[in-house]
Amino acid sequence: MSVINVGQAVVLGIVEGVTEFLPVSSTGHLKITEGLMNIPVDDDAVVGFSAVIQVGAIAAVLVYFFKDIVRIVSAWGRGLRNKDERHHHDYKFAWWVIYATIPIVAVGLAAKPLIEGPLASLWVVAGSLIAGSAVMWAADQMGRHKRGEDDVSFKDAMLVGSSQILALLFPGFSRSGATMSTGLILDLDRVAATRLSFFLGIPALTGAGLYELKDALGTGVGAAPLITGTVVSFVVAYASIAWLLKFVAKHSFNAFVIYRIVIGVLLFGLLGAGVIDS
Repeated sequence: MSVINVGQAVVLGIVEGVTEFLPVSSTGHLKITEGLMNIPVDDDAVVGFSAVIQVGAIAAVLVYFFKDIVRIVSAWGRGLRNKDERHHHDYKFAWWVIYATIPIVAVGLAAKPLIEGPLASLWVVAGSLIAGSAVMWAADQMGRHKRGEDDVSFKDAMLVGSSQILALLFPGFSRSGATMSTGLILDLDRVAATRLSFFLGIPALTGAGLYELKDALGTGVGAAPLITGTVVSFVVAYASIAWLLKFVAKHSFNAFVIYRIVIGVLLFGLLGAGVIDS
């Protein structure tokens, strides 16, 4: 019998789609939702399922930013064939995305037992939600928001890409929150920081989903829940991306900071009261 049924897959797909690119921690929300539905959060199949439905959210990014991705990949291809094309920013940016993905891949492989073991605890999620809120608030206050997407450098890409490690090690910190906050500290404006977060998330999250596919299919999750969760995640994530880019163009991250603190405190309370299992 599958550890996740189709109805639960729909709920988890919605949660993944809404939270993957908002700076509120999709991993944290998935774990909280799984806990409330009495799904074992540390089961290999559940961990695999969560990683795979992220591919639905990543597919939403690929569709939403299709023209940008084609432009960047085309510039990269031209640069590989012709050295005169290598001065183009898009060619350099393509390489920066590749280089910036290496740190999170290395740490993910090396720390996999910790990530799927002790660090998967909901106590860690609760603490990370609150700690990440402090980082986001500080970054929003510190950032001067004076640099746009065309001003992104190799240093920016590496620092923002490496910040994804925080979310990898501490579920609840939020990959989007970590990358956007780093971008703000580097004085990128909110839209540039958000778009950079999207682009840097494509290889990291796609790789994680493909790597975990064998666990999701081979240890208790059937094809129907997996497909359902992924499709729902795609649809909801596409709408979330469109909304977030409009939101950050006119607003600070304070609403997300407050929300994360409330959820973190609530989770501590639920864990302390024994309502959900860590």
